[in-house]
Amino acid sequence: MPLAIINASVLTMDPENPCAEAVFSRDGRIVAVGSTADILALAGEGATVVDAAGATVTPGLWESHMHLFSGAAELDHLQLAEILGIEALTAAARTYANTKPDEILLFAQGASYSLLGEDVRMTRHHLDQVLPDRAFAIFAYDHHTVWANTRALELGGLLHGAEIGAGAEIVMGEDGMATGELREMEAFSPLLSVTGFERYRLGLSTGGEPDPYPVGEEFEKDVAVMRRGLEYCVSHGFTSLLLMDGNLHQLQVLDEIRRRDGFLPARVRVPFHYKNFMTLDALEKASMMAATYKDDELSSGTVKLFYDGVLENWTARMVEPYGNNPDTTGDSLFTPEEFAKVAVEADRRGLQIAVHSIGDGAVRAVLDGYAAAQQKNGARDSRHRVEHIEVVHPDDIPRFKALGAIASMQPPHPPGAMGLPLEPTLSAIGRERWPYAYAWRTLKDAGAHIPFASDWPVSPICPIRGMKAAVTRRTWADDLPDQSFTLQEAIAAYTVEGAYAEFKEDRKGRIKPGFHADLTIFSDNLEAIDPEKLDTASVKWTITGGRVVFAAVPN
Repeated sequence: MPLAIINASVLTMDPENPCAEAVFSRDGRIVAVGSTADILALAGEGATVVDAAGATVTPGLWESHMHLFSGAAELDHLQLAEILGIEALTAAARTYANTKPDEILLFAQGASYSLLGEDVRMTRHHLDQVLPDRAFAIFAYDHHTVWANTRALELGGLLHGAEIGAGAEIVMGEDGMATGELREMEAFSPLLSVTGFERYRLGLSTGGEPDPYPVGEEFEKDVAVMRRGLEYCVSHGFTSLLLMDGNLHQLQVLDEIRRRDGFLPARVRVPFHYKNFMTLDALEKASMMAATYKDDELSSGTVKLFYDGVLENWTARMVEPYGNNPDTTGDSLFTPEEFAKVAVEADRRGLQIAVHSIGDGAVRAVLDGYAAAQQKNGARDSRHRVEHIEVVHPDDIPRFKALGAIASMQPPHPPGAMGLPLEPTLSAIGRERWPYAYAWRTLKDAGAHIPFASDWPVSPICPIRGMKAAVTRRTWADDLPDQSFTLQEAIAAYTVEGAYAEFKEDRKGRIKPGFHADLTIFSDNLEAIDPEKLDTASVKWTITGGRVVFAAVPN
């Protein structure tokens, strides 16, 4: 269906034609970009016409780091992003529990590490007060820590501890029993197994497939969950999604939705998740997934790994000890030598690599692995990715450009952004490392390509809030470098930089003739809004391949 968008403030991200009034597409491709009069004349009768009424139109937005399947399943959990204090938690939890009388284990999501106060570490005893008669577990906003009450720990067989591998911990109390704090996935996976929820997190927890594979009603449930996730994403303006957890099952569910509907509302790339208990021959499956799914709508070809954990629970790998815990430099899920072997083999196969790397020690080890791959296999345009980079050592900043590595960053993540508390993160980082924490501007100025994302469901998915966080970011002290982005830079990070990171810059990420007609239309002219009020705008239409996949209900 021919589609004309008129009376718009079009930000094309095309340096040869940066601004326009209107766009015309046909058969899923952009045909022309120009004035409203010219586009209407070109479109003629029979075209669908969308009047943007002066609002901003951008290339379809990218979510360059997110977890679609588990995020969609979690939409039904208790959301705690705005909850602080034991009284507020108790009220919210008990109200939620009343709506789920038959659930064997209740889950909550999005909790701050300082939910009960900056100096209070949550325990099972706190949660026993909140819900004494129901099994209850709370995920921290970063999904790297879970706090569980006594009933939940008993249900998962964790109350008296259990054997787990390196990089995870069941925190034990002086009484020989679990305190309720479970650090990293291996520690809290037994809770997910109790409820069957682990199927939605297999791409994170094991990288493997459901066993038994869901059929009939169970498969239909997975299709429904994935549909809900796709609908949620396109309602926020996203036309391209890069998942950071993956297995073949997710690709098959997405492919089934496409078979039934004839299309996917957003283009999706699903990785193979390589875990530290695997051997190198497991990468054959990654190559198979890449060869099977390789079109512009549904693709694979990326290998995702976790190198470390997070700052708040001291599981991120640092070069020097933590500022508030001098006895540790954190954990790592691979040794540098082990990771380098994986990087060399994945690179040899022509696969892109993406690694969760929070601490500066993890970032260094991952860059070392990419350097080893270049030395062994020869330099190529690999665009291997480093995910999060919450702290980077100054010596490693220029290595991103030198290695051609992508610096994948998330505007909602810095302390103080989007309501996040400053503590315990700033103290964990340590004052001397603050200049190199969440260093978007520093890395960009050093020549790194920086795509933006939310890491949903770790952070709210809304890209407008993410843009605001990037544009209005404040320093934690007067002597620190400004790491904020301009609005144009933030939009570019959600569009053309996402395309570049996916090797699709020749056909996506810009509004340009011949490119895919992937477009996001906002409610307002973003450039005319006070940056502090940027989040008063919303997404009004989302268009993927020339098809309207989301239209906001008029007020």
